[in-house]
Amino acid sequence: MAGKNQYVVRRGDGWGVRGEGNSRLTASYDTQRQAIERGREIARNQGSELRIQGSDAKFREAWSYGNDPFPPEG
Repeated sequence: MAGKNQYVVRRGDGWGVRGEGNSRLTASYDTQRQAIERGREIARNQGSELRIQGSDAKFREAWSYGNDPFPPEG
């Protein structure tokens, strides 16, 4: 079973990693790059997805590390 999807989000002047459904950050960082690196590690370990929020608050990309069948079912 896949773990929680992870989100790299802007938090004040810095960046954080937050698990899906969590209100608190898993970790906080000064740079987006640091947050992406940590979020990627967590997503890989959990077999989940990493979604990255841009500076404009819109999600700009997502990476999947879980069971992502191709072609998609349905």
